[in-house]
Amino acid sequence: MSFYETLRHFADSYWLVFIFGVYLLLCAWHFLPRSREGVEKAKHSIFKEDDHG
Repeated sequence: MSFYETLRHFADSYWLVFIFGVYLLLCAWHFLPRSREGVEKAKHSIFKEDDHG
């Protein structure tokens, strides 16, 4: 079986729908109200070691 046929079989199956659903779930997870604290920490973490003096 060629690589194209393997990808074609994968795309024709329900796994594509499942993976797309997981992708949307992970993208939406960022916007949940309970994840706000983690998002704020991540947003400011790059400035944690800045020396302003």
